[in-house]
Amino acid sequence: MTSQYRRGVVTVVTAARQRARSFFSAHPARTVVLGFAGVVMVGTVLLMLPLAAEDGSAPSALTALFTSTSAVCVTGLAVVDTGTYWSGFGEGVILALIQVGGFGIMTMASLLALLMSGRLRLRMQLTAQAETKSLGIGDVRRVLLGVAGTTLMVELAVGAFLALRFRFGYGDGIGEAAYLGFFHAVSAFNNAGFGLHADSLTRYAQDPWVTLPIAVAVILGGIGFPVLLEMLRHRNRARTTGRKNWTLHTKLTVITTVVLLVVGTVLTGLLEWTNPATLGAHDVWGKLLNSFFHSAMSRTAGFNSLDIGAMQASTLLMTCMLMFIGGGSAGTAGGIKVTTFAVLAAAILAEVRGEPNSAVLGRRLGPHVLRQALTVALLGVGLVMSATLALLSVSKASFEAVLFETVSAFATVGLSTGITADLPAVGQLILVVLMFIGRIGPITLVSALALRERTRRYELPEERPVIG
Repeated sequence: MTSQYRRGVVTVVTAARQRARSFFSAHPARTVVLGFAGVVMVGTVLLMLPLAAEDGSAPSALTALFTSTSAVCVTGLAVVDTGTYWSGFGEGVILALIQVGGFGIMTMASLLALLMSGRLRLRMQLTAQAETKSLGIGDVRRVLLGVAGTTLMVELAVGAFLALRFRFGYGDGIGEAAYLGFFHAVSAFNNAGFGLHADSLTRYAQDPWVTLPIAVAVILGGIGFPVLLEMLRHRNRARTTGRKNWTLHTKLTVITTVVLLVVGTVLTGLLEWTNPATLGAHDVWGKLLNSFFHSAMSRTAGFNSLDIGAMQASTLLMTCMLMFIGGGSAGTAGGIKVTTFAVLAAAILAEVRGEPNSAVLGRRLGPHVLRQALTVALLGVGLVMSATLALLSVSKASFEAVLFETVSAFATVGLSTGITADLPAVGQLILVVLMFIGRIGPITLVSALALRERTRRYELPEERPVIG
């Protein structure tokens, strides 16, 4: 009986290990989800230490959880003022969480394995591919090294520029200027939106030497690593042949990003031009500068040079639209992504024209691409609407403020009308869930929870319901 009992225990344990191994290896997206969740928990524990608070008291679990999630998910929403509530240690933890979240848990793990062993295992490559959205397994090594080099280059360049500006333009000490510069550079490139000033960047609203470098870092980080790497790779070829030869993904991302930046700048200027609490207080150059800055930040960055709470309701709605679209795929931005928006726009245009297939920039889009885009968009709408309804039921804030906050959390933007800290605990937990889902993506979450992929081996009869 004893030997049989032992064999039974061994069999049960072995089966459990095999199921666990199958759970983690069947789809790399599961590891991405659990990796992000693990880092959030580690950050929460570190931020709960008395050492993390400026006054030496232990922060509450909810405050630590919210801040950790916002940092790892590179959102920027906060229930306490970052610069005054957290100590140097706490700010360092937040900065590290921002860097880890923006760089990607699995990307960083793959890089560490590459640096230590000089090669990547197949499973690690598949995991990194799920995180970086690279096109093939053979591209993973190049993508990872490119991500590391691009991140380091942009953050150092922008951080040094900002540090010099703070040092010689505002008289900050060398250490303080360097700290401010590199903190904001890391936060900007990772589209986090965490700042060390209670008013974000409103004190620099008339200073293009601060706002424009931050806007450039935000755009570069949010456009997506594959696009940046492809643009850099084809730069020399374009010099010799005069042709860029970009892929459809890169063309869609760049064109849609430029169009949305221009549209956001124009609409912000038109809607807020005479508002004395926002653009009305600036001259023409200041209005143009801050209109562009707000448009760029609405693409999931979170910094603000204007008082968001004082904006017109129409501007808040326009900003919600930009936030929901977000930035490029496999970048530090959130939202449903500009390529998703472009694909849906192409599908609508094809349907209006009566064309059987959707096409964009001379390329036909496959049906699975349209299904993926529609799935991402509708899941995003469903999550935002459900969370908005839930927040309205537990808070007394206005509808436009709650909707703005919800979209900002889902799209990992970080812009706020100022109601985050006033929400009840359950409301803040709702935002935590939204930020987490918004960072890892609805498709990643669904695929991570799926037990297995199913392939239908038969076709059902076709029938067309009445639409509209």
